[in-house]
Amino acid sequence: MLSSATMDTNTTPTPERSDFVRDIVASDLAAGRVDGVVTRFPPEPNGYLHIGHAKSICLNFGIASEFGGRCHLRFDDTNPIKEEQEYIDSIMTDVRWLGFDWGEHLYYASDYFEQLYEWAVHLINAGKAYVDDLSADEIREHRGTLTEPGRESPFRSRSIEENLDLFERMRAGEFPDGARVLRAKIDMASGNINFRDPVMYRILHAAHPRTGDDWCVYPSYDFAHGQSDAIEGITHSICTLEFQDHRPLYEWFIENLPVPSTPHQYEFARLNLTHTVLSKRVLLKLVREGHVRGWDDPRMPTLSGIRRRGFPAEGLRDFAGMIGVARADSVVEIEMLEHAVRDVLNRQAERRFGVIDPLKLVIENYPEGQVEQLEVTNNPEDPGAGTRMVSFSRELWIERDDFMEEPPAKYFRLAPGREVRLRSAYFVTCTDVVKDASGQVIELHCTYDPATRGGSSPDGRKVKGTLHWVSAPHAIPAEVRLYDHLFSEPFPGSEGRDLFDDLAPDSETIIAGAFVEPSLAEIPVGQTVQFERLGYFCPDPDSTDGALVFNRTLTLKDTWAKLQAQSQGR
Repeated sequence: MLSSATMDTNTTPTPERSDFVRDIVASDLAAGRVDGVVTRFPPEPNGYLHIGHAKSICLNFGIASEFGGRCHLRFDDTNPIKEEQEYIDSIMTDVRWLGFDWGEHLYYASDYFEQLYEWAVHLINAGKAYVDDLSADEIREHRGTLTEPGRESPFRSRSIEENLDLFERMRAGEFPDGARVLRAKIDMASGNINFRDPVMYRILHAAHPRTGDDWCVYPSYDFAHGQSDAIEGITHSICTLEFQDHRPLYEWFIENLPVPSTPHQYEFARLNLTHTVLSKRVLLKLVREGHVRGWDDPRMPTLSGIRRRGFPAEGLRDFAGMIGVARADSVVEIEMLEHAVRDVLNRQAERRFGVIDPLKLVIENYPEGQVEQLEVTNNPEDPGAGTRMVSFSRELWIERDDFMEEPPAKYFRLAPGREVRLRSAYFVTCTDVVKDASGQVIELHCTYDPATRGGSSPDGRKVKGTLHWVSAPHAIPAEVRLYDHLFSEPFPGSEGRDLFDDLAPDSETIIAGAFVEPSLAEIPVGQTVQFERLGYFCPDPDSTDGALVFNRTLTLKDTWAKLQAQSQGR
């Protein structure tokens, strides 16, 4: 597990990879502008983390580790109306699952509420903050536009004494929500709208998850964030591009307050994925309106949903390394993420037999009641994974689409009179087809060649088709949930469409009546395996001793890798 390391200021470590942020950090260390590297990951506990946060987590914790520094986990818990302990707990679980640890450096903006309040008083005493009685709508009207300057509030000229008195009474709870705010006094004509007397404090009579009813005034993100960085000695405050216009305000507060350190903010491009929406507002709406099962639905881009679907943390870390860190926004194909995940699973996931759409196969010349134990390789990519024993009997289940009565050209699976290989078992030849009254095939009769045990022929004859199977008397029933993109369009809501009109109607397909080999009953939740020839699957938490449920993590087909090979002429 990667962890926060003790800083070593004697040398400048070489980072694992290079990008403009790492170059800045290396330059700062080499020039002596910082004594060591301290970064932070500062989530708001108002929802679950998503894959966009994973990019930021990997960057902040990765840089700290690579340069011998430390990374803090700090919750930006300044809005008690939207924050819940559930979100705090889930965020800590997700960061640890992703492979990182903050050690003793767990912080909350609420830890600094008293200090932040004192610094707000400092600005009032300096004539650089005032209490405003305008409503939120009126403040918005006074702010102006990108082409028109703002208008000063009629309360901007209040005396220092009156502002101190009103701010103290705001804290004491004398006024209702929205009655007054504390604003920084900067420049209502600034070309940067964030400089037009931004709100520093608002009144919220709401219980806080950590401070309870101790406070009824809460700092804004812009006021709390930079000062929290300064208190913790953060050297590189790394955030996404939407905060670029906020950086001058970040620096203004740092310059005008007696903070113990002077952190600097750097912005990088956020993650944008096709077929995916990474807006907390939209994700919350998906949950509340019942479009998904919850925050951890396997179709959701949340880390809890990704984990439930069976994506390994290593795949996400590899993906973060593949996409890199850039200054300009771009869109990444979701197939690139899937490729990174498949690459890890192909190496690590053990193979198992499972049949999703079962068709009975009876081997007529196999002794009734006989059961063999066949040795099967767990992972051909990893010899260290060893082998397992699988039961083989006269009656088997195979996939329905592995048989065709009238096969087209280049169809190499089972058909009347055709011989195929059963994986790690025997060659079998279809001799008869049994149908029900409606004409549907319900059973196949075959013969087997006892000399082909293990799946090879001593006389050297070849077969092109290899099928997976499950012994019918030993098979365990299971429910299988097949997942695809939550949004059918690559760019949901583009070209004037309603975002929710692009939800894919078949993003989840539930199949009852599947059969799996007995060893799959022992696979723990969180471990992904490959159902041979079908894809990667993992047990769902809905599984019970009597009812197994498997989520399809991904199919075996790697579209992104194929396109990359074509583009490189391979």
